[in-house]
Amino acid sequence: MAALQINPASYRDPSGFVFEQDGIIYRQVHQTYRQHYTQLMESGCYAALTQAGQLLPHRELQQNLTGMPEWFLTLQPELLAHISHPCEWSFGMLKDAALATLAIQQKAIGFGLSLKDATAWNFQLHKDRMCLIDTLSFETYDASKPWIAYRQFCENLLAPLLLMHYTKEPLQPLLLAWPEGIPLPVVSKWLSRKTRFNLHIALHIHLHAKMMGKSAGSTARPVIFSKQKMQRMLSSLELLVQKLQMPARSGVWSHYYVEAGEREDYLTQKTALVKKWIADCGTVSTAIDLGANDGYFSKLLADTGAYTLAADFDAYCADELYKEVREKKITGLHPVVLDLAWPTPATGFPGGERNSFIQRSQSELGLALALVHHLAIGKNIPLEKIAYYFSRVCRQLLIEFVPKSDEKVQLMLQQREDIFTKYDTRGFEKAFERYFTIAAVQEIGNSGRILYRMNKHAE
Repeated sequence: MAALQINPASYRDPSGFVFEQDGIIYRQVHQTYRQHYTQLMESGCYAALTQAGQLLPHRELQQNLTGMPEWFLTLQPELLAHISHPCEWSFGMLKDAALATLAIQQKAIGFGLSLKDATAWNFQLHKDRMCLIDTLSFETYDASKPWIAYRQFCENLLAPLLLMHYTKEPLQPLLLAWPEGIPLPVVSKWLSRKTRFNLHIALHIHLHAKMMGKSAGSTARPVIFSKQKMQRMLSSLELLVQKLQMPARSGVWSHYYVEAGEREDYLTQKTALVKKWIADCGTVSTAIDLGANDGYFSKLLADTGAYTLAADFDAYCADELYKEVREKKITGLHPVVLDLAWPTPATGFPGGERNSFIQRSQSELGLALALVHHLAIGKNIPLEKIAYYFSRVCRQLLIEFVPKSDEKVQLMLQQREDIFTKYDTRGFEKAFERYFTIAAVQEIGNSGRILYRMNKHAE
């Protein structure tokens, strides 16, 4: 039996921790959490939340796999296909996590429980919806006390949604800069003055930030609360979040495949060739589409049964794809907002609490279609480094090379000096052959663009 590995992000919770043994994920529940866990299970709250798809289901095991004296119970949660970070979520994913938090809190109160945490980190896209994955987030509800997670909710979930709504800009990098939530005094300063005349924003952001400043350094007086006050606060938050929207504005590449379809039969032939080569790759359970745009080819991968990450820096494309995932209940497709030139690093204490995107995105098959020129010329990344990057995330690769003669590349080169002397098919193949074996090569129609199928060298 392999030694157990405690999840490095699990040390903060005194109620238990997540660990892995023999490739299986478990959660240990400590004796100190026994009363709250028993209430969660026996009250009917767990059954109600899991049946609604709001809480990750688990199996109970009566085995003390860790041998620790504080052990109470071992849980085996339903397996997540992928772990994404809040800074990689589209607006819709963040909004759904916020609404799910409020709905769960409202439902939990009815069972005599309350959420002690309201952080985005406790949610993941599971199947086709945002789902709470922390079973130990519940505690016995005391109606006389305010919601202990209120500030955390406002900073982690409400704040970024408000800023994106009012600036009309995707601001995912803020969630990387402030992983534990954007400070309310900062949010209050950044929001426009007109938001102070919105009752809900004034209450949950501006007044909240002001009260935080007043209470600093002073002895807090006990606050008399009630169930009715809690429900009014939750209703106010829900009304506010429901009205927040990502502006319906096209991103940089939002109509890429519409334009591509107008180039003779380029898209038709490319689609047919990609489908054939995906089939040639054999049975694949995990895949990643790097530079996925609107998910056109990501959906082809997902249709084969491969759980597919669709990664693109265009937050508008990712959000539209997420809406499709929700509306059509697509369970094998995970949109990710990501600048591939700046992939999410490992974060947290002491530098490895949360894994990097590359560590989390290991896949059997990768697609990189109409992407390399954006990295090599747009971002000035050498082909050798691009090849190494791709070799770290997939074992088989379908990749498109767009030559300098292509109109899109020529358009890019109008804005800068052509210093890319190695950017040709010979330089491309030489760079990738260091990490991959080229299994097939074919020009896509008469476009001049070339599709390669590659297999990573055995390690």
